[in-house]
Amino acid sequence: MGTPDFATGILEAILEQNYNVVGVITAPDKPAGRGQKLSISSVKQFALDKGLKILQPTNLKDESFLKELESLQANIQVVVAFRMLPKQVWAMPKLGTFNLHASLLPQYRGAAPINWAIINGETKTGVTTFFIDDKIDTGAIILSDEVAIEENENAGNLHDKLMNLGKQTVVDTLKLIEKGDVPTTIQPESEELKTAYKLNRENMKIDWSKSMDAIYNHIRGLSPYPCAWTFIEDGSEQWNVKIYEVEKESAAHSYDFGKIISNKKEMKIAVSGGYIKVKSLQFPGKKRMTTAEFLNGFEFADSAKAL
Repeated sequence: MGTPDFATGILEAILEQNYNVVGVITAPDKPAGRGQKLSISSVKQFALDKGLKILQPTNLKDESFLKELESLQANIQVVVAFRMLPKQVWAMPKLGTFNLHASLLPQYRGAAPINWAIINGETKTGVTTFFIDDKIDTGAIILSDEVAIEENENAGNLHDKLMNLGKQTVVDTLKLIEKGDVPTTIQPESEELKTAYKLNRENMKIDWSKSMDAIYNHIRGLSPYPCAWTFIEDGSEQWNVKIYEVEKESAAHSYDFGKIISNKKEMKIAVSGGYIKVKSLQFPGKKRMTTAEFLNGFEFADSAKAL
């Protein structure tokens, strides 16, 4: 059960180990892009290519879906980047239902663990498999494995690293369950827990009053998708601009935070302790560009600022 690329990598690993995948459950097709053509999930495309049976329920409690799911006679369900399951679904297989989560649980329960680990400046993260229960990401832990988060790593790089780590963790979990020897650990609740909140327009906006490190982590934690953004004001114009890639430059200055300093090749934004140098960005209606490409045909006024 899964939808995005992250889940596709895990499904591929399960098939490579010659497990019998009797069905793939993924999100319904949805309109996407300017033409609003129906777009299929990464998992569905992979399952089609492999000739696997596909179910795409809109309602996980629907009787016809539950009957069809039961008819597959799966003895275990593996969930990766899907959605919350009702008990009649997760309790169905005799060997249970387990989830792969892209954090070291109990830290970063929730929708966007890869992004928030970077945004919060963590130096390590990992993956965890756990048996699903009736709450979100709270079930008994089966296995976990950790990796370092490199200083300049973005969410896209970490996504791929965790997917590869998750492949082995899921396979190892399946082998434990196959042997009937599954030691589990109840998740501790006493420590201070950090949450992987769902990303939205408000928490993706850059706050230029924060520290240079916090802004840098925020931008790389949302790059290349869904991408941090800011308003840029230049005279009477104001744009909603996505910022993909930046560097830090420590320096003393007396500029207001958000002040844009630019020339024909470089653009940097004044922050506490120095500057954020913008390396690639996207203006409305334009494609993503390097800053040098953008500034080749554009010049900021002296009053320009990021808001």
